[in-house]
Parts: sequence; structure tokens; C-alpha cells
Amino acid sequence: MKSKSADKIKMPSIDELLGVSGEESATDIEISRIHSFANHPFKVLDDDKMDDLVESIKQNGVLTPVLVRPDKNNSYEMISGHRRMHAAIKAGLETIPAIVRDMEDDEAIVIMVDANIQREELLPSEKAFAYKMKMDAMKRQGARNDIADSTYTQNGWRSETAAVIGQQVGESKNQVRRYIRLTELIPDLLDYVDKKRLQFTVAGDISYIDKEIQTWLFEYIKENGTVKAVQVAALRTALEAGTMTQAKMISILVNSQPGRKQEQKITLSEKKLRNYFSDKYTAEDMESVILELLDQWKRGEITV
Repeated sequence: MKSKSADKIKMPSIDELLGVSGEESATDIEISRIHSFANHPFKVLDDDKMDDLVESIKQNGVLTPVLVRPDKNNSYEMISGHRRMHAAIKAGLETIPAIVRDMEDDEAIVIMVDANIQREELLPSEKAFAYKMKMDAMKRQGARNDIADSTYTQNGWRSETAAVIGQQVGESKNQVRRYIRLTELIPDLLDYVDKKRLQFTVAGDISYIDKEIQTWLFEYIKENGTVKAVQVAALRTALEAGTMTQAKMISILVNSQPGRKQEQKITLSEKKLRNYFSDKYTAEDMESVILELLDQWKRGEITV
């Protein structure tokens, strides 16, 4: 007897995932006339799976046609099939079976993302840019079609688009938004997320921080391991209160480390400090200079 849950599940076919209609026929196209999709967010890796695909193509050819669209230069843009084309090149093929379909930019983006997003072991960076590309495309499509749907809430089109994407990929709308936040990270930090050197949720918190300070954070993580959510929270609170220097950031991160013993307070009187600073320096200015000098001393750039 079939369970109710089994009745509801309908696995998409290969053609459905690739956006290929059963009535469309393939034709052999020279690989040299096909170029990658602009800003394609999915990585094509020369790993064990690629080696297996190359061997399969050598023995059986390309069994599933790629999907392309014609461009203005008498060539074609790849929509779905970057891995197959890469494997075909490695296998020594000069042509590849392809289905050619005219489509608008945003339609092509949606199909490209849908064809790749079901792959196993996608990196966070791949999901991040794929979700963003699809969300932006769907938003533009909705604006052009002047869609008015009663299911949309006061949160607006973007919120509802996140929910739609989430339903399609098996993620909550909030998780879709969290992935998209990663696109606001500098590349070095996003690479750390992919390598699991930086926790996903912590990276999302960092994404709200200015890019220059993100660069300082990357340098800190590179030297010290990683940062925790409580450290980033302390940094963001300090940023709301005023200006930030790299030395001050390091001090905040060090002092807010989980499990760190209560620090002993060291007090330098203003009277003593005025022997070294003119009246134009505020107390905050003097602290920043001192921390910066200490940081240079720690790195060995100055000696005492």
C-alpha cells in the first residue's frame, strides 16, 4: 500500500530540470561556438566526478544534450551543460549535441539556476549567487508583467520571491535570504565560508559590515583562526557607536572572545598622556594612536 507522502512526491525528469521540452530536438554544434553563461555562479571542477564523466563521454558520447541560446555574434551562450561541455572538451570532442532555444535574459537566468541548483554538494557561494541571480530575474519579470497577486504580503515582491525559491529548493525563505546575504562578503571571506573556516551564520552577520572592515576581519581570521558570533556582535555594536580603526577592531575581537577571563583595567591619566599628545587630540584619538602603535609593535614593525 502506497503512503500518502509517496503519492505527493513527483521527482522531476532530467528534461524538466534542464528546461528541455520533449518536442525539441538536438543538433550537433561546434564547441568553439559556445561560450559560458555570463556570471555563471556554479563552479566546474576537475575532480573525480569530472573524470568519471569524461570516461563516460569517451565511451558513450554526450547522452543528454546541452541547452543553449543564440547570440548576436553567430555563436551560442550555454544555459545548461557547462560540466558536460567541459568534459566533452577533455574527451577530445569538437561538437556537442545541443538544443537551441531563443529566450530572454531573465528567462535564461531562471532556467540556468534551476538546471544546476539540484546538484549535490553545492558550495555556499554557489547557492548564494544562484539564489540572488534568480531572485533578481524573477523580480524583473514580475515588474515587467505588472503582476498583482493576492498571495504577496506587505513585505513586498522580494520577500515573496524568497519564499517561492525556498519552496522550489527545499529551503525556508529566511535561509534563502541568509544565502543571498553572503554575496555582500568580500571574496576572501566568502572563500573561507566555502572552506568551512568561517561559520555560515557568523558570515551572514559579517555581511552587514563595511567592506574595508571586512578586509581587516579577514586578516584577523587568517592570523588567529576564526571569529565567533559574540565577537562579531560586539564589533557591530562598536561600529554603531562611532568610527573604527584596525587596531581598535582587534582589541574588540580579543576582549570579546568567549571564555576570556575578565580583563584587568589599565588606566593612563590624561595628564600623563598630554606629555605626548597636543591638545587637538581627543581621548578617543589618543587611544586609537596607542592601540595602533601597539599593533605595529606586535607585528615587529617597530621596537621599543
